[in-house]
Amino acid sequence: MSGDRAGRGPLTMVGGLLAALFALALLSWTAVVEDVPPDAAGSGRPDGAAVTSPDDKPAQEPSGGSGVLGASGGLDQAERPSGHAALVANPLYGTDRLSPLPCPVDEPDVDDAVAMEGFLHAVADCLDEAWTTQFARAGIPFEPPDRVFWSEPGVSPCRPYPSAAGAFYCRASTSIYIGTSDVVEKWNGATRSVVYASLLAHEYSHHVQGESGLLEYYHEQRELEPDPEGRNAWTRRSELQANCLAGAFLGSIRVTYPLDDGDLESLLEDAAATADREDGPESERTHGSVDNGVWWTRTGWEEQAPGACNTWDVDDEDLVE
Repeated sequence: MSGDRAGRGPLTMVGGLLAALFALALLSWTAVVEDVPPDAAGSGRPDGAAVTSPDDKPAQEPSGGSGVLGASGGLDQAERPSGHAALVANPLYGTDRLSPLPCPVDEPDVDDAVAMEGFLHAVADCLDEAWTTQFARAGIPFEPPDRVFWSEPGVSPCRPYPSAAGAFYCRASTSIYIGTSDVVEKWNGATRSVVYASLLAHEYSHHVQGESGLLEYYHEQRELEPDPEGRNAWTRRSELQANCLAGAFLGSIRVTYPLDDGDLESLLEDAAATADREDGPESERTHGSVDNGVWWTRTGWEEQAPGACNTWDVDDEDLVE
C-alpha cells in the first residue's frame, strides 16, 4: 500500500498543477471577454443611419447600448434612452452645467487653410472632452464623432461636399464635415474665430442628439407628418436645440478660450444670420425665426446646461417657431 501511495504522489501533484493552470487560464479568458470595447461587443451603428437634415432619411440609431465593465467589476448594461422620453426627459437634461474645462485656443489666420484646420481640431478636442464628461454624468454611452476638415471636394455617405450648408453632420459616418477654406468663403471672410467655433459646436450638437438617443425618435415622428410644414416644425426644434447646446459649450469655455462680449455679439449676430428669412416661404422654415435663433443661443451661453436646451418640452410654443 505504501508503494502505491508513493507512486501516485507525483501523478497527483502533476494533476493538481494542471488543474490549477487550467483554472487560471479560464479566469484570464473570461476577464478579456468582459473587457471588450463597446463597439467590438456588437453594438456598432448599422450602415444607412442618416444625417440630421430635413431632406435625409430617418436615422437608424439602435436603442440599446453596449456592455461596459462597471466600477464594481461586474458587467453593467448602459443603454441610450429611446422613444418620447429621449426627447422630453433625457438623462442628459439632468446633468447640470457643463464643466468649465480649460480650452485655450489660438486665433487662426482664416485665410490659411492649415491654420484653420488646426483651429478646428483644437476646438473639437475641447468638445470631445466636454461632452464625454457630460455623457458620463448622464450614464449614457458616448463616442466622439469623426472629423473631416476637408480642403478638396469629396463625398460623404450622406451627401457630396462642398454643400450649400457649408458644414454638416452625417449620422451614417458619425462625422462632422467642414471645409477649411470653403467655410471662410461662405461666411464672407469673418475674422472672429467664435463664428467658426460656433458652427463646429452646432454640428457637434447634432452628434450629441444622436448619441443621447433622441435623433431616432425625432426622425421617426418627423416622417409621420403628412406635409412639409409639419416636418419643418420638428426640424426647427432640432436646429434650435443645436443652437442652444453650442451656446452652452461656448459659454462654458469662455474664460479660457477666451471669449469676450464682442465674441458673444458676433455669436448672436451669426445666429440671426443663419435663422429663417422673415419673408421666406413656410416650406423653407427649418431653423427658426431670428428672435428664436438668438434666444436659444443666448440661453445656452448663459445657462451652460443641456437642461436649458429642451426645445421639445416648452410652455411657450412661440419659442420654437
